[in-house]
Amino acid sequence: MAWAPEARTAAVRGADGTTLEVLRALESGPRGLVEEEAEERLVRHGENTFPGRRPDSWPRRFARSPRDPFTAVLLALGLVSAAVAAWGTACVIAVLVLVSCVLRTTGEHRADRSAAALRDLLATTATVRRRATAAAPPLTRELPVDQLVPGDVVLLAPGDVVPADLRLLRTTALTVHEATLTGESAPVEKYVDADGPGDGGSPALPLGHPHLCFQGSSVVSGSGSGVVVATGAHTVLSGALPRAGGRPRQPSPFDRSVNGIAWTLIRFTLLTAPLVLIVSALLRGRGLETLPFAVAVAVGLTPEMLPVVVTTALARAAALLARDGEVIVRRLPALHDLGAVDVLCVDKTGTLTEDRPVLALCEGPDGQADPEVLRWAAVNALWTLHLAELPVPDALDEAILDADGEGADGDHFEEFEEFEGIDALPCGPGRRLSTAVVRPPGDPRFALAARHTLVVKGAPEDVLDRCTRAAGAELGADGRERLARRAGELAAEGLRVLAVARATCPARTRPYTPADERDLDFVGFVALSDAPAPTAAEALAVLARHGVDVKVLTGDHPGTAARVCRELGLAPGEVVTGERIDALADAELARLAARTTVFARCAPEHKARVVRALRAAGHTTGFLGDGVNDLAATVAADVGICPRDGVDVVREAADVVLASKDLTALDRAIVAGRRSTGNIAAYLRIALSSNVGNVIAMLVAGLLLPFLPMLPAQVLVQNLCFDAAQLALAFDRPGPGAHLRPALLRPRALLRFVTGFGLLNAVADLATFGVLALALRSMGAEEGQSAFHAGWFTENLLTQALVMLLLRSGRHAAEGGRVRVPGPIRLATAALAVVGLLLPLSPLGPPLSMTPLPPLYYGLLALVLVVYGLLLAVARRPVRQST
Repeated sequence: MAWAPEARTAAVRGADGTTLEVLRALESGPRGLVEEEAEERLVRHGENTFPGRRPDSWPRRFARSPRDPFTAVLLALGLVSAAVAAWGTACVIAVLVLVSCVLRTTGEHRADRSAAALRDLLATTATVRRRATAAAPPLTRELPVDQLVPGDVVLLAPGDVVPADLRLLRTTALTVHEATLTGESAPVEKYVDADGPGDGGSPALPLGHPHLCFQGSSVVSGSGSGVVVATGAHTVLSGALPRAGGRPRQPSPFDRSVNGIAWTLIRFTLLTAPLVLIVSALLRGRGLETLPFAVAVAVGLTPEMLPVVVTTALARAAALLARDGEVIVRRLPALHDLGAVDVLCVDKTGTLTEDRPVLALCEGPDGQADPEVLRWAAVNALWTLHLAELPVPDALDEAILDADGEGADGDHFEEFEEFEGIDALPCGPGRRLSTAVVRPPGDPRFALAARHTLVVKGAPEDVLDRCTRAAGAELGADGRERLARRAGELAAEGLRVLAVARATCPARTRPYTPADERDLDFVGFVALSDAPAPTAAEALAVLARHGVDVKVLTGDHPGTAARVCRELGLAPGEVVTGERIDALADAELARLAARTTVFARCAPEHKARVVRALRAAGHTTGFLGDGVNDLAATVAADVGICPRDGVDVVREAADVVLASKDLTALDRAIVAGRRSTGNIAAYLRIALSSNVGNVIAMLVAGLLLPFLPMLPAQVLVQNLCFDAAQLALAFDRPGPGAHLRPALLRPRALLRFVTGFGLLNAVADLATFGVLALALRSMGAEEGQSAFHAGWFTENLLTQALVMLLLRSGRHAAEGGRVRVPGPIRLATAALAVVGLLLPLSPLGPPLSMTPLPPLYYGLLALVLVVYGLLLAVARRPVRQST
């Protein structure tokens, strides 16, 4: 998902050209539109409302939910079971289908609520300047936001929510909070002069333009007026929302895996049931009386407890994460996808850094470290903060004071008590330096010889233009050029550079003005960088050990992003910018994204394109973002992740919500997802390999025996026992290496595993047939048939218990480990063994056509089980986990 092209075009149109050119293009002026013209434009452009479509109702979504292939398989088997009067199986399958449909419907319904959440970000009324007629004077009045049109002149005051995208016409100390759009917590200074402070933005990054205000942002301080350049669907905020006609979201890894497994089961089921009927009809002359048995075999082949095991495993892991208050999983399958993530895309600010600057270095004119520079910078910062009455404290000043001592809470007065603050000239619109006027220690207050010191700090080029000396020596053009070059080198390294200078002049009683900032003595540079998050370096190292490649997608300067990565031990390599992304086709971007770590100067569509390119290259991607500019990438990723304090609309669209922007918590969630996936894979390996082995054995037995090898009721009881026992696999504890690489359910790898171990299981069943033939040869036909059913039933349950112990996701003694088997699995396998041994001997045996077995059978069966267990252990040792 990317910004709508109309939104970017409108934003760029408002950014390009002078103010007069923009007004001419909009056929408007500072006095506002005429009411008649405004009404015509409202008809032409439409209301200034947030675009959206009416979401489907919950019942309608529920009615469409059985489209999932796996749900369709279960539903079809349930209908067939009901047709042959297998009511127990039909009821169980109906419950499973119902649970699956409810979970799917709820997830889709919640995702659609993200569009509605954006409407809460918009204002309801706006202060607009309009004229009744072309000759009438302009009138200021409150107007519903949906009535705004391009060309309207809007007035802004503290507390206002910006109602549309505006090109500013006038500002007075205007600062705007843009966290809704960017996730940045610090207010942004806005001014009319496009050549003033800041980087001036670019057409690819309309949010970087200081003379534009965007819908959804809010005024922190100051006032201003602006002309509307975009409304409704053409605003930057609305362009960030995925649109109904836009690119559809691709299936998640979980969906692809489950669908692949489901279609594999469909093929097996469609092959097995007719095969049983054909074999019985051709070789034994049986007709449709074999149909219940064939249906029972098909049901036995299908792991109908998969939805329950999946839900239980994922819900248990999600509950453990939520109990710690660190991670909330809003969509359970996202926990599996999180475990499969091999590429994690993150924004820089607030994730790798703390969204606050810290001192990186201070150096004198000779390029050597000089603490005196920091001292004078702190004098400027302290008295500017205390005398200028700024609406919002400057973050750079606070960082300088923190580096020099105790911060801006008053404790610096003890350190600087020899100075007395006289006056301050703060930064402002079009002004990139600040000056603090202080009385040095020892100077008399009222004598004719009293002196004041001006301490100036700000943008290097502005400060150097006012300097005539450096360290007391004359500063010529060459020296000024050398210092400017040094400032550029520091800025290229991703540092925010401030120059510090001072001048001493006779005390005066009149107020100081910018004209007094001249003939300065250059003191040195202070450079600040983003403070790395305390846990970021460790978390990045852990993610790397877990096979997760971290990529940084940011709108910041390339040097800034690269510097932060180097400080955190993440090699930035070649930094790719948004302009280069625009020049690449999707296939080229996919190749570039695979080998690139840092993407800088990225607009929302750039981030989304990079994420989609990584997915197209076969990577499972996660994206961690918190601003509306991250919404498109959040939706495009396999797993969207948002911190709890992120923008509401992004949090609604995210699959996983973090208590904070802490990658350590995210790593724990990834590990939990991989362990849950391991448990799900263990269930599939065990259930399908046992089922495939039984089906093969049944087909062979159908060729050899004059009777059905197992009655339909016996198959269903056996299947019920298997299902109940295998639920314990959701509580397994995978081995210590299970979380070291991405875990994904891969149908082809699972099929290879199931085929190999299914054949091994079939060999054990065939060996049991031989044991039964030897042990039951003295019995009559009817008694021998019942005993055969009982013997195979017992062997199936015992081998199932053995498989659960040896093929579970945790490592066992046969593999050289000594991991204790969890209690639920020990209890489940013990219950299977007890039921297998005692059911034929119990009063339930005769109703199920099973009779007690001779002691010889149990002795021979024990030998078969020992050999089978040894073969399982030997075969399992070299087999790597395929999920």
